[in-house]
Amino acid sequence: MQPPAISHYENFPVASWLCPPDLRAPIAAIYHFARTADDLADEGDADPIQRLADLHAYRAELDAACAQSEPLGGRWTAVFIPLRHTVASHTLPAELLHALLDAFVQDVRKTRDGTGYADEAELLDYCRRSANPVGRLLLHLYGVGDAQSLAWSDAICSALQLINFWQDPSRDLPRGRCYFAQDSCARWGLTPADLRDPVQARRADGLIAECAASARQRMQSGAPLVHRVPGRAGWELRLVVQGGLRILDKVEALGGGVLQSRPRLRAWDAPLLVWRAFWM
Repeated sequence: MQPPAISHYENFPVASWLCPPDLRAPIAAIYHFARTADDLADEGDADPIQRLADLHAYRAELDAACAQSEPLGGRWTAVFIPLRHTVASHTLPAELLHALLDAFVQDVRKTRDGTGYADEAELLDYCRRSANPVGRLLLHLYGVGDAQSLAWSDAICSALQLINFWQDPSRDLPRGRCYFAQDSCARWGLTPADLRDPVQARRADGLIAECAASARQRMQSGAPLVHRVPGRAGWELRLVVQGGLRILDKVEALGGGVLQSRPRLRAWDAPLLVWRAFWM
């Protein structure tokens, strides 16, 4: 029996009409694999023991899908039948799919233990597994695999993950998830616990500005990739980059207020995104 569908707010397009038509199904298969795993790690009211058990079972189905010869009859056949076809037809690197699951398992354990992240290097190591594999999988589909393009992709994907963190503390902190590095908090005279206190959080403007600036620099360093990805997919990537930068505009405008209010892209942001994308 399939779990109930969970609706998601997405900042960035997924397999949109800008994607090459022959790649929309493979991109959707990768997205649904990652999104379902993320839901197992994050959504609903399951305890950490159940989440880790579900992710272990999910990994077993991934192994079966990548093996091709093994039958698929588990809980997530709607995810793994399309993914199996995509793995076979496009020779997807299985280690990138496993890296995503490693990140989700880490997220569950850190939330369970309340350990957080000591510094930016540790946070970026998480991004290396939670976000960068998605970009590398997409580049694999597009036939782009040179070292420079992969490095640019990693920069963009890590930036998108960081932007998601700085957009979502009003949702993450009440769930016991803190992605603000402990050394960054200390530089501004804050502790992770202070960020959950509405009075103390008013002092967080400098911390938010620092985090947003780092994510912006990382995104801008990867932006040349838009000229390496061919055709319509390159234009979609332009909009993804500009969507991330626009969210950062809103995060910076809110400052410490982002700890209580979640900035979002709105319909009236679209003309600005298109204009900025055109001039990249």
